Amino acid sequence: MTPEDLLTTYGPRESMEYDVVVVGAGPGGLATAIRLKQLAAEAGREVSVCVLEKGSEPGAHILSGAIMDPRALSELFPDWQEKGAPLKQAVTRDEFLFLDETGAKSTPAFFLPDCFNNHGNYIASLGAVTRWLSAQAEALGVEIFPGFAADEVLYDDAGAVKGVATGNLGLGRDGEPTPEFQLGMELLAKYTIFAEGSRGHLGRRLIERYALDAGRDPQAYGIGLKELWQADPDRHQPGLVVHTAGWPLDSDTYGGSFLYHAEDGKITVGFVVGLDYANPYLSPFEEFQRFKTHPAIRKHLEGGKRIGYGARSITAGGLLSLPKLVFPGGALVGCEAGTLNASRIKGSHAAIKTGMLAAEAAFAALGEGRAQDELTAYPDAFEKSWLHAELRQSKNFKQWFKKGRTLATLMTGIEQWLLPKLGIRNPPWTIGHDKPDHACLEPAAKHTKIAYPKPDGVLSFDRLSSVFLSSTIHDEHQPSHLKLKDASIPVEVNLKEYAGPEARYCPAAVYEFVGEEGNERLQINFANCVHCKTCDIKDPKQNIVWVAPQGGGGPNYAGM
Repeated sequence: MTPEDLLTTYGPRESMEYDVVVVGAGPGGLATAIRLKQLAAEAGREVSVCVLEKGSEPGAHILSGAIMDPRALSELFPDWQEKGAPLKQAVTRDEFLFLDETGAKSTPAFFLPDCFNNHGNYIASLGAVTRWLSAQAEALGVEIFPGFAADEVLYDDAGAVKGVATGNLGLGRDGEPTPEFQLGMELLAKYTIFAEGSRGHLGRRLIERYALDAGRDPQAYGIGLKELWQADPDRHQPGLVVHTAGWPLDSDTYGGSFLYHAEDGKITVGFVVGLDYANPYLSPFEEFQRFKTHPAIRKHLEGGKRIGYGARSITAGGLLSLPKLVFPGGALVGCEAGTLNASRIKGSHAAIKTGMLAAEAAFAALGEGRAQDELTAYPDAFEKSWLHAELRQSKNFKQWFKKGRTLATLMTGIEQWLLPKLGIRNPPWTIGHDKPDHACLEPAAKHTKIAYPKPDGVLSFDRLSSVFLSSTIHDEHQPSHLKLKDASIPVEVNLKEYAGPEARYCPAAVYEFVGEEGNERLQINFANCVHCKTCDIKDPKQNIVWVAPQGGGGPNYAGM
């Protein structure tokens, strides 16, 4: 049955009305809800707010390094320390290493740009911070509905957003209703704030419908892979932060790593690869596994035990790729829009700040009796904020790296070390780009196959054992949430021309080509999906579309 047929047969859907509906219980969405309730309490008014979260609980799908800049959190909760926010491990020391295959060169502290200076920041589990924010929101009266995926944007007769509908439950793999079928619910609002994170599936539709990216550079993405380790106590150095560039990636491929010595004897280690890479034989997952065997990295991990794994796309285009933030009836906040500062590898402070600004604009509009119009006060306030100034300074960061690591390293030093010392925070030049990430992939005939070493089970691992550590669960009887626009393209185009890159760029063994040579087919193991969205971004023909699975499915990250 089509969605329209289901509505005709089982409808109409039940509905609930709120002043504001927020899609996504991450830092940006929760900050939006919290700030609305704070303003309502200060003004002695009632504002009804609900937050939808597709994960099994707030924080279940949250993945980040993470080093957190507390600036925005301090604006939201000046007393966050007294309230017990889980930011306990302050950064004590920064290292930045340039790696070759066997050695490492350290950047002297004096020459380290401000973007890599983490003094005053905290090593944290962003999932734990999200769960704490969720508790603060509920204490203020926010209604949070975990396990409910927003599946559809609802529009009024004038074309403005009027809310969202949750996905239907109890469909079989063939799309037909089972005896457990339940129609989704409509959540209607005067304003709807979208905070789904990087490459949100509803945000992507909104950007296209309202041409929010018109006149902007194409958005740029990366994939971030992360592991959580219980460290050997003799090797643990609480507060140490290590970033690297170079090996194992070649000089034309954007990427780098992070390794943070967190509290309680934990180490988080991760690897980022820009999704504008050209070689279809490259596997971000395998590059990460290879990276951990470098002498400068293995010395931190040896004697420890890997206890967590995850992967997530990163929206990294910065200010030049930022879409228009508002449209009739709603707004985009945080990584849904792309406010992450790629040069700092930080986005949580930006998500919280944009959520607060959107909330303040929505609260003012509600007070004036408005609804379903554009919250223009939000982008106006953003352009006057410290966050906009921060993103303006790093506007060229990802663009330089599209021109190669050597030039990018030099220009990052000029823009974020030399110019600030001269009192110049906004580089007087702008470097644009016009090629989306998926168009950067080149035919396999132009490249040599990469021979990756087999995992040793000590420092390097395979995909399936990694997915197991993410606690990913999907009902395998539901329809696949990974849709192909044309079922022939994976074999006839991707396999023949690009050597089947989906089998390598996916960090969760979702895609595999099976069958004898000349008679292959693409098998989609959707139950493995960790919701990273890489396939939706990198597929060379944009043939794979990621949509929300049944609510509550996906990873269940603990301590990440």
